[in-house]
Amino acid sequence: MSAEIVLFDLGNVVVDWRPILLYEKLFDDPGEAQRFCSEICTLAWHTEHDRGVSMDENAKPLIAKYPEYERHIRTWKTGWLDMFAGYIAGTPKLIATLEEQRVPLYGLSNIPAEKAAETFDAFPIIKVLRDVVVSGVEKVVKPDPKIYAIALERMGHPDPTGVLFIDDSRPNIDAAKALGFQTHHFQGAKCLEADLSKRGLI
Repeated sequence: MSAEIVLFDLGNVVVDWRPILLYEKLFDDPGEAQRFCSEICTLAWHTEHDRGVSMDENAKPLIAKYPEYERHIRTWKTGWLDMFAGYIAGTPKLIATLEEQRVPLYGLSNIPAEKAAETFDAFPIIKVLRDVVVSGVEKVVKPDPKIYAIALERMGHPDPTGVLFIDDSRPNIDAAKALGFQTHHFQGAKCLEADLSKRGLI
């Protein structure tokens, strides 16, 4: 079955999200910034925001453990947009081309509920998507099969074999594939463009 709907991940597919960008501004030593992101405000810690835990609540135990880094920990919330380096090169053009071809476009993102609107406003190409499933709102994150079921419901219950899911995470891709989705493991817009062309979508 050919793909009729395209479902985009957002982070590092549509937008370039790297927390280290923020912390390189806060620390004089790049090594200290890297250590902070790998040992204190880790991606595992951030995943709880994606799962729906309040950013303020999630900060409390970390601040209690590392009081000397209170300002840095709280800046994960207040400096959110400084974690972005703009769009992933080439992806906005592909989204615009798909939209011109009247391909139904949707999003499925692990992102905190309290930061979704701010992010979408900062990157208006996201608003071309007909709907975006936000993990923090649903309180479930990829690769849990439940969030893919929510996405299918929001897209009008299509057969997953007619949906092309695009994500940069191999576990997320594998989970979607197991549920019957067509998939593209994102590794840059050029490869995606070639795949979309091969599928007859652009």
